[in-house]
Amino acid sequence: MKKKSLLWSLASLLVLSSLLLAACGAPATTAAPAPTQAPATQPPATAASTQAPVTEAATAAPTQAPAAAGPSCGTDPVVLNAYFETGFDIPFKLSEEFTKQYPNVTWDIKQDQFTNLINETPRLLSGDNPPDLIRLPTMVSFAKQGLLKNLDDYAKAFGWDKWPVPQLNQNRVAEDGTRGSGSLYAMGLNYSLTGIFYNKKLAAQIGMTEPPKTLAEFDDLLAKAKAAGLLPIMEWGSAKSGMGLAFPLQNLMAAYGPVGPINDWIFQKKGATIDTPDNLKAAQHLEQWIKNGYFPPDINAIEYTDAAARFGKGEGVFTFNGDWQNAGYDKDMAGNVGFFLMPPAEAGGSPAAMSAPLTYGIAANAKNADCAVFFLNWVASNDKARQIDVAIGGSNPGGPADATMPSVTAGSVTNDTLAAGPVVGKAGTSMDFIANSTSSIFAQGWTPELQKMVGSKQDAAGLLKAVQAEYEREIAQQ
Repeated sequence: MKKKSLLWSLASLLVLSSLLLAACGAPATTAAPAPTQAPATQPPATAASTQAPVTEAATAAPTQAPAAAGPSCGTDPVVLNAYFETGFDIPFKLSEEFTKQYPNVTWDIKQDQFTNLINETPRLLSGDNPPDLIRLPTMVSFAKQGLLKNLDDYAKAFGWDKWPVPQLNQNRVAEDGTRGSGSLYAMGLNYSLTGIFYNKKLAAQIGMTEPPKTLAEFDDLLAKAKAAGLLPIMEWGSAKSGMGLAFPLQNLMAAYGPVGPINDWIFQKKGATIDTPDNLKAAQHLEQWIKNGYFPPDINAIEYTDAAARFGKGEGVFTFNGDWQNAGYDKDMAGNVGFFLMPPAEAGGSPAAMSAPLTYGIAANAKNADCAVFFLNWVASNDKARQIDVAIGGSNPGGPADATMPSVTAGSVTNDTLAAGPVVGKAGTSMDFIANSTSSIFAQGWTPELQKMVGSKQDAAGLLKAVQAEYEREIAQQ
């Protein structure tokens, strides 16, 4: 979950490098509070749509003063109307802690799956009771339609404009509808990183002594896993969750070619296309993995949480996922889970990764916009909130450049994912997620076409052409 938006010119990537080098740093190893529940997913979560009860107000006085001057929640009772992604633990833990510190604020939280939010967000934002805070699958069309609150004045009031540039730019929308510049319309609860998790015991069985340095070395490990009777890669593919094969596909795209054209396409740069020679090689490589039987035979029926649970029980040597799942893997596979970035196709090349904020916005007509923005500022600047981001979400909490990175439990896979951040930052190879390019591209493009590929009803060339056609159709309707 990019989650999570700039045009990713070389200059922008160099700025992102400085962000990750400053903010990620070398992970600490002192013990941190253990998470009580595994987080779900930056991409689509999978549990049924439900509604959570309003959080009861705490009786204790706030334990910490506001992080910065500016708009606040005041002292009168406030009920924040929020829409969270189903199964995603981070916003719930943050909202609970916020109410402990500011007991006049309680929450009316509704939950829905990521794919449902894609379809329902326009209606919710334009309704009679628009959300004070909502998980945004995408934002360009909503910003252009005037459905999202412009946060420029808030950014100035809280000093966000002094934070590392990429934290804000990923959520900016220009007047021409491209992301990466212009006014600010959302903020991230944290900044996630994706890559490849592996079962250490199973990896040792196939002779893996260190992470592969090239795609060919990774291919060799996958072949050895298959020959040993092990499932090489656990992944999900249900339409309810959104097709998880988009993860390895995008990693393969970045292994074969530069990330710039991928980000141009995600951010809707004029003339951008996903149907490139490099991406064709990537799609063909994924197609071969499918034909080789490297994924579960029932992948099209597997939801995200089921895939995470099955990997946690030892099914699959590898899985493509993000650091939001760290706590769950540490719980299920204590001491037996590792992480590495997708290796490049050519020796000596740079690894790449999807890295994006868990994006939340505020309806243009939200009743409690000041309080919602105050919460977003608190998430990035409050010590306890930042600790929750790392311990529960496994992700970089962002915030001011000089903010201290919370401690990480010794032996946690979070140490590996946080350490990978500066590597991607230095290389300038961060990407947003290809599912975030338009409001429905994941549900109407990537998911059905990749499912067809699994069923041998679509090939690599047809996949890219079909998704590009859907992309152009959606942009024309914005």
